[in-house]
Amino acid sequence: MTLSKIAELLNTEFNAQEREISGMNALKDATPSEVSFVANSKYIKDIEETKAAAVIVPASLVEHVPENCVALVVENSYWSMAILSKYFAPVIEDDTLPHAEIGEGSRVSPKAEIANGAKIGKNCTILAHVYIGAEAVVGDNTIIYPNVTIYRDCKVGSDCIIHSNSAIGADGFGFATNNLGEHKKIYQNGNVVIEDDVEIGSNVSVDRAVFGTTLIKRGVRIDNLVQIGHNCEIGEYSVFVAQSGCAGSTKLGRNVVVGGQSAFAGHLTIAPFSTFAARSGITNDIKESGKTYGGFPLLEQRTWLKLQVKIARLLK
Repeated sequence: MTLSKIAELLNTEFNAQEREISGMNALKDATPSEVSFVANSKYIKDIEETKAAAVIVPASLVEHVPENCVALVVENSYWSMAILSKYFAPVIEDDTLPHAEIGEGSRVSPKAEIANGAKIGKNCTILAHVYIGAEAVVGDNTIIYPNVTIYRDCKVGSDCIIHSNSAIGADGFGFATNNLGEHKKIYQNGNVVIEDDVEIGSNVSVDRAVFGTTLIKRGVRIDNLVQIGHNCEIGEYSVFVAQSGCAGSTKLGRNVVVGGQSAFAGHLTIAPFSTFAARSGITNDIKESGKTYGGFPLLEQRTWLKLQVKIARLLK
């Protein structure tokens, strides 16, 4: 799409040199053929350093857009980004892609559906009613149980197990809201990457990224009924117990243990080897490795337990 066409779609002025735009991306990751956006002044440094061809930006932040980058000035940049995201969303299935590739020794149920462009590695077991989308990739020796859905462009590594009814690559929960309270869908145009030796329980949702990748690193273990939000990064050998969840763009270091019904707010960074007792509510970054936490508001677990004892005594 041309930059002038994008300006037309967003109903904004365009007085710059014409360029061809291939997609959308975050400020830090955008290339000279991509458009980005900014809606918050805390990303001023990222605006100034972006390599994007153009940035969708409110008038209050125009002065920070670099000289070699076109400023597409709009009233609500988040809303405008949502409008534009639809135009760069890939088709759900693509009949022009080659037939799926199935590796030697793999067993695929005749009741499974493998879309064009998908690639299945060697010695895999794909059971009934599994759906693997366009250009998805599954590594060697992986087992996928019935009713699992792996959306287009997602990647599953080797020696993985995904149990029944889990969804890999569904859209993240993303929408823009205008001043009338109306909601507009932000198309999630990234993917999910699951590295090798990962086991995922039943009824788990791992959402695809808005841009880029939601990443589940090597050796992770995820119990049943867990939610991993868009653009999260789960460190190597981390463990999620049932009914826990992680809001979008939170990054966990390696060997983080998450107790049942615990939840992370979005955009957090969690130190490696952190442990969270059941029903922990994590709303701030964890910077020090090796500690155990519990409760809400979150405290070190020993402090939380002492507090509960004191409260119990007050009630006697």
